[in-house]
Amino acid sequence: MFAKIVQVVNDVVWSPLLVGLLIFAGIYFSVRTRFVQVRRFGLMVRSLFSRRKDDGSGGKKGISSFEAFCVALSGRVGTGNIVGVATAIALGGPGAVFWMWIIAFFGASTAFVESTLAQIYKFHHRTGFRGGPASYIEKGLGQRWMGILFAVFTIVGYGLFLTTVQANGVGSAMANSYGVSPWISGVVLALVLGVVIIGGVKSIARVASLVTPFMAVGYIIISIVIICLHIDQVPAVLSSIVTGAFGIKPVAGGILGSTIMMGVKRGIFSNEAGQGGGAIVSASAEVPHPVKQGLAQSFSVYVDTLLVCTATAFMILCSGTYNIFDAKTGEALVTNAPELADNYVGYTQAAVDSVINGFGGQFVSIALVFFVFTTVMAYYFYAESSIMYIFRLHGKWETALVWVFRFAILGAAVFGAVKETNVIWQLGDIGVGLLAWVNVIALLILCPKAISALRDYEKRLKGGEKDPDFVPADPAHEAWGKD
Repeated sequence: MFAKIVQVVNDVVWSPLLVGLLIFAGIYFSVRTRFVQVRRFGLMVRSLFSRRKDDGSGGKKGISSFEAFCVALSGRVGTGNIVGVATAIALGGPGAVFWMWIIAFFGASTAFVESTLAQIYKFHHRTGFRGGPASYIEKGLGQRWMGILFAVFTIVGYGLFLTTVQANGVGSAMANSYGVSPWISGVVLALVLGVVIIGGVKSIARVASLVTPFMAVGYIIISIVIICLHIDQVPAVLSSIVTGAFGIKPVAGGILGSTIMMGVKRGIFSNEAGQGGGAIVSASAEVPHPVKQGLAQSFSVYVDTLLVCTATAFMILCSGTYNIFDAKTGEALVTNAPELADNYVGYTQAAVDSVINGFGGQFVSIALVFFVFTTVMAYYFYAESSIMYIFRLHGKWETALVWVFRFAILGAAVFGAVKETNVIWQLGDIGVGLLAWVNVIALLILCPKAISALRDYEKRLKGGEKDPDFVPADPAHEAWGKD
């Protein structure tokens, strides 16, 4: 009964209208910014190491641009990059990878807009700068009720629903590789996570800035080795991705709707463009100009999807360690690896095993543990910031609810590790979809503010300023959050 309810809600939230809205928004923002994700690619990389803006008293109230990049990237690089890519291929075929690329390319402009707005409308908190979609919805649109709605969706969607998805990936991988009971994996994950999140935002930022680059680079290196050893399969894989994306082959034609839907779903799930998570982290960064943080977060979308997700997809497709199912009936359409059935994490593990026998399961499990650990840290940060947004004028309530939530997210990690995979992923999709609906509509309305900031930044760069500071046109921005 529970599974049926979840499926019905998921179908309503993820109607074709939402897919169309996300694609339209990405194209619209790309055109309005004159494809900033291409024009300013070099500046994206340099923005990762932006100087902090002094608060006027010599103090530093926010985290650095690089720390914000790492926290946001840790939220993006998670089980979606390993298990999510595998589910996209299983339910959408190789063509789903193409649509993941498309949503990442256009999504980079969406990430730019939302992160720039987050910087413009961030607010002061005793723990540093905070903000994100809830803040720019309230201040930019004058709709606090809508800001609170987004904050609640963030707490439930990221903090509970998506946390269960991440934990489920770890539980499945550890059970496959080491025979560890899923509930044990969930408890260990919860305990280690608890130690970090009690340290607050600075602790989370420090751990993310150390672990995230290491885990991403290590994973990509192993992926390149696997792909190189299957280099003769690469042309055929590229062909299957392109032809599958447009339903040219018989099997692909029969599941074209699922191909596009799964590509967009898993692309958005992984890179978070339009969900607002990256914007929440961006608000906590201390940079001289909002555009610099927008550019940094655009780059993180590329790293997540065009590098890490693509690495996973090519490993699986080059090795042929996948099956394809009809998303509606569950009927097997292609059985390259019948022994794996719908054990999605096993697709990636088997791909590594195909070259380094006996190593694949352990490597993917360890990589997934790192991915999931840092991702859930980021989810906690998103939800904590949302609690602070709602109760920022009521210190006692805020502190109490932060502690309640800490126990709730640790419980969600244990729950997710032991639950059935398909139901957990549908819960995650619901969380992503609800966030996207509210955030993208707000972004479309507030986009001119981000465009204005971009023009200001580019004009001043052209005028010879190497690292211009932002001077808000609206004095209310300076007072925002000091109430």
